[in-house]
Amino acid sequence: MTTETPLDRFKAVLGGTSRALADEPEIELAFTADAPAASGKHIKVPMPARTLPAAQVAEARGFADGFALRLKHHDVALHARGAPGDAVARAVFDAVEGARVEALGSRGYAGIAANLATALDMRLRADPITRARNREEVPLSTALGLMVRERLTGLQAPAVTAPGMALVREWIEGKAGKDLDGLALAIDDQRAFATLTTRLLEDLELIEGDMIPEDSDEGGDDEEGTEDQQSDEGDEGESESDEGQGEVEARGSERDADSEQGESGEEGEQEFDDADGEPGDQGEDGMLPVRPNRPMQDFAGQFDYKAWTTSYDEVIAATELCDADELARLRSYLDQQLVHLQGAVTKLANRLQRRLMAQQSRSWDFDQEEGMLDAARLARVVVNPMQSLSYKIERETDFKDTVVTLLIDNSGSMRGRPISIAAISADILARTLERCGVKTEILGFTTRAWKGGQSRETWLAAGRPPQPGRLNDVRHIVYKRADEPWRRAKPNLGLMMREGLLKENIDGEALIWAHSRLIGRSEDRKILMVISDGAPVDDSTLSVNSGSYLERHLRQVIGWIETKSPVELVAIGIGHDVTRYYQRAVTIMDAEQLGGTIIEQLAALFDKND
Repeated sequence: MTTETPLDRFKAVLGGTSRALADEPEIELAFTADAPAASGKHIKVPMPARTLPAAQVAEARGFADGFALRLKHHDVALHARGAPGDAVARAVFDAVEGARVEALGSRGYAGIAANLATALDMRLRADPITRARNREEVPLSTALGLMVRERLTGLQAPAVTAPGMALVREWIEGKAGKDLDGLALAIDDQRAFATLTTRLLEDLELIEGDMIPEDSDEGGDDEEGTEDQQSDEGDEGESESDEGQGEVEARGSERDADSEQGESGEEGEQEFDDADGEPGDQGEDGMLPVRPNRPMQDFAGQFDYKAWTTSYDEVIAATELCDADELARLRSYLDQQLVHLQGAVTKLANRLQRRLMAQQSRSWDFDQEEGMLDAARLARVVVNPMQSLSYKIERETDFKDTVVTLLIDNSGSMRGRPISIAAISADILARTLERCGVKTEILGFTTRAWKGGQSRETWLAAGRPPQPGRLNDVRHIVYKRADEPWRRAKPNLGLMMREGLLKENIDGEALIWAHSRLIGRSEDRKILMVISDGAPVDDSTLSVNSGSYLERHLRQVIGWIETKSPVELVAIGIGHDVTRYYQRAVTIMDAEQLGGTIIEQLAALFDKND
């Protein structure tokens, strides 16, 4: 007999509330350690800690309420027909509709309004509006979504967005202030609201004047078709899985969907990528501001890589793959196995810490005309009080706010000492960087099965179409989130010791996933370190595509990140030369060199003066 925990009870209550709020009895709610997501009637919200802190509870409630309100008040088909084709205009269109849905659903419900505000604060943490320095850096989708929210609810935008809002508010009000005022009159009518939003886009010169939605004068069969389409929404991903579009809804975004879904390798559902996301087609599922000015927007069109289906892929927290007792046992085994190595790596970590702390410490400019009296020059002043250049001025070194992601190959060829040392090195690195105020995320990548899994079964059932693309179920594991304290995540790394976890490796999609999580962070400097022992290998995929299919995709991904992304990419190869893939890479022949190599590579990055 299992005992229900407070977290289980909270999940049950949250699911019941969502079903009642959406008036939809078939909603299924689950917790996730990754980005909040919704696909049809399946909802995933952030998992709070077991002690249920109030802030984390409110955040989970906010996302659950937002998803439920969308099911209740948002017509997917109507929105798709009215949406513009331009990426920036579409992002604004989605954000404004999201503000309408949340304002409509929270009227008269102070608790829902508070929950939504908490979720909004969380989404805005990584939004470019919080660090914009000029008007061009402000995402219009975020700014207009917040301004519409102000008009509809009377609530001011969060304080963290005030500087960014100030850069564009006057310009937006001057061009479209009357349009914003008119939106409040149509909050209950999505069709009329969409028409007014289109006029708003015209006045802001985001679309041409002849792009009024064709359905603005339609009546008749619109509502009938809408009901059918909404009922099919949750199943649409499965019906299109043969084309690798497991999470694409019918809303006119086919231009980017194939390539985005094929590359992401994430679950067959729509995910917000404010913590880790792609711009373009994500606005529908949660009305988060989409940021088409993010560097990933030109990523999709370059790739001919695809996945047969993403329906069986998963992004999963380490805690969901085994229970706490087993994690503790595996962690203990890991510690015992590497007792003799931990001391050496710890010494290297302390060296890195000293170098980082030195860079963050203050320094002085000496021999100044004025400032603070320099004690070393005190004798000179006593002898001659009029002596100049006896002062010093304190100066702070510019140390960029930094986040580091460690992406570890969890393939079967890493079994044994390589994976053990990778785990303990990641653990020590996270602890060291946390002391220095540098956040660290630890991720792993493998597949759910050997030689294909469910993806291959569906391909066989479909008659073995030629060139199916990636033909396995990818598994991306979150061992430690960037904002998670090291002490809480420490047991998770023991999962790498679990028998049966390490299978095959599809590196290209794992890099895209890790990069997308990293690029959404608010830190000024982002570093992605990959630990692998060779080329990507998946027998199922390579048996039905060209022999270089996965390797070519990996090269394309690496090339894009190294040339177009602000993320700094570095790789460490264990026993295999990875310098043929990565510009900044090092190869080690003995796994025991790994700890020192990680530290030295990071130290070299931090020592750069750029």
